[in-house]
Order: sequence, then structure tokens, then C-alpha cells
Amino acid sequence: MEIAIIAHDGKKADLVQFLNKNKAILQEEKIKLIATGTTGSKAENSGFKVKKMLSGPLGGDAQIAARVAEGKTKMVFFFKDPLSSHPHEADINMLIRVCDVHNVPLATNEATAQLLLDAIAQQS
Repeated sequence: MEIAIIAHDGKKADLVQFLNKNKAILQEEKIKLIATGTTGSKAENSGFKVKKMLSGPLGGDAQIAARVAEGKTKMVFFFKDPLSSHPHEADINMLIRVCDVHNVPLATNEATAQLLLDAIAQQS
């Protein structure tokens, strides 16, 4: 199962902490992680194997949306920073829309992401 991980700058540390907390599930052979560029680098620095796309503002969000539309990415963790404005908001909204159109689970915060991972763990 391919899971995309994305985080705004103000949420990258929270996402890495979440990944580390759930390392046992996320490093199972059946889980493949993809990420926008900077988020992927942060995850790699914590020992995760990640396929990196472009940075979000440079088109990484759109690349991940394309993988969702193609049926390759089955889940998205996008830790959004609701207290900051983002110049690539249109790409973010497009990713959310594509997840909705293709019925792909999208977690925009840690609580929702944890529920999705707990569901995966129960299936194992």
C-alpha cells in the first residue's frame, strides 16, 4: 500500500514525530511511503525509506495527486498548518479534491492519521 506523506513547514516536526511513533506499522514490507521533497528528506533523516517527489510549492502536491488519480497512492497524510497562508493553496485544494473524487482516505491532522494507521494495523 502506497501512503503519501506531506506536511507544511510548521507541521513537519509533528509529522516526523508521528512517523517515529508508528515506525513498526510504517516500516512493514507492504507499506511504501512517498512524499513531497522536503518532507521526504525529513522522513529519510529519521530512518524511513521514502520515494521523494518535488517540493510541494514546485509541484510535488500535484505529482502526488496524479498518483492518487492513477490508483497508485491509496492513502494521504497531509499535516496542514491551518494558521498559515500558503502560496500554492490551489495545488493543496486540488489534492484534497482528487482524494475526494477517487475515495482515497486523507488525514490532515495526527488524530485522523492515527485512526487510519490503527485500521491498517488491525488488518494485519
